[in-house]
Amino acid sequence: MKQYEIAVIPGDGIGKEVVPSATEVLDAVAEVHGGISFKYTNFSWSCDYFEQHGKMMPDDGMQILQNFEAIFLGAVGDPQRVPDHVSLWGLLIKIRREFEQVINIRPAKYFRGLASPLSTPKDFDLLVVRENSEGEYSEIGGRIHKGDDEIAIQNAVFTRKGTERAIRYAFELAQKRRGHVTSATKSNGIVYSMPFWDQVFKDVSRAYPEVQTTSVHIDALSAFFVTKPHVFDVVVASNLFGDILTDIGAAIMGSIGIAPAANININGKYPSMFEPVHGSAPDIAGQGIANPIGQIWTAKMMLDHLGHQEMGQHLLKVVEDVTQSGVKTKDIGGMLTTKQVTEEIISRLKR
Repeated sequence: MKQYEIAVIPGDGIGKEVVPSATEVLDAVAEVHGGISFKYTNFSWSCDYFEQHGKMMPDDGMQILQNFEAIFLGAVGDPQRVPDHVSLWGLLIKIRREFEQVINIRPAKYFRGLASPLSTPKDFDLLVVRENSEGEYSEIGGRIHKGDDEIAIQNAVFTRKGTERAIRYAFELAQKRRGHVTSATKSNGIVYSMPFWDQVFKDVSRAYPEVQTTSVHIDALSAFFVTKPHVFDVVVASNLFGDILTDIGAAIMGSIGIAPAANININGKYPSMFEPVHGSAPDIAGQGIANPIGQIWTAKMMLDHLGHQEMGQHLLKVVEDVTQSGVKTKDIGGMLTTKQVTEEIISRLKR
């Protein structure tokens, strides 16, 4: 039996509630299918840790995490106690950057049992591949002068290496799905980085003649996510564009509370990290009503990454079945607790 060593960081707020739920579900699906198990090592790195130690993780935190096969993260942030730029850059973004997690993946699909805000939603199932290390979120820039003469400069950085690996990753995924990649661009308004992005997209596409391609400006593409999301398969985008599109993807599903994400290291030097999109939700933390689906779907993405796609597909189907039968938390139209939803998912997995 293969045992996976998983670093678990529940983090802040509802992360402390939904992460234990998701690990219970992971253990259940592993038990049902057999052949694998999980060994979890929990780390209390969070805003609580910051208040005690003045930092989000210990000085050797990255060296500790490097020894694990994956990182399972709950949520980071409690702005009433620790500024967001301190908590995020001290833990979440630090891990992403130093572990070279250069690809971010977020799915969006018509989720059975969830009310989409779209008036007549079709059966959409798309995947956004977001460049996760550079682009518009580079740390290059600054502010000078004061008053009327004050200037803020933020430089976007697009390297051929970073751009190409994100686009190539999207093509590889499309080959395993429906064979279509859409590129998010804005070359009619951003005169250097986006024509460069378009050129790299065209160059990479030559190696995948069987994959169909489309290039769409980000403003139109954002609208199409609302008006016709069913036409998309894999969408590849820069850091900022991908960030925006994936939040639209969560919204058209009906709740950001169910959306998962994966931060992927593709060179094998470091572990990848899996996290839900919903954040720490301090307003409902500790009440036992947090929606565990985002964290559980994140666990499904971790299963996929570890090579157990069949388990992942089974898990997501059961989660949708449970949701469709009305077993839901308050945020998506139900009245049940985190624990009750989790227990029902586990019961149906074992059934």
